[in-house]
Amino acid sequence: MLFNSELFETQDYLDHLDEILGKRKEVFNKKLHDYVYPQLRVQPYFGKNIKKLKGISQSTWRYRLGDVRLFYQIDGQGKIVIMAAAHLRRDAYKDI
Repeated sequence: MLFNSELFETQDYLDHLDEILGKRKEVFNKKLHDYVYPQLRVQPYFGKNIKKLKGISQSTWRYRLGDVRLFYQIDGQGKIVIMAAAHLRRDAYKDI
């Protein structure tokens, strides 16, 4: 099933990206807007770099992009993908 979802970036997510990317921000943002976001708008549940996290009260998915992990939730009807957090791999699962 393909979706035509809206994407919403929380302020925490944007702050996390600013904090962890440094000089890589321009290249990373290009990958986000050219590849990741279009993929999540069409199919946020399944994909090569997508994994549903287990053991979390809210349904949360992870998108792997190099050494960065993007965490997001999907509204009940699959119409809004909420980008909630971004962490480097080494720190990504410490708070979960």
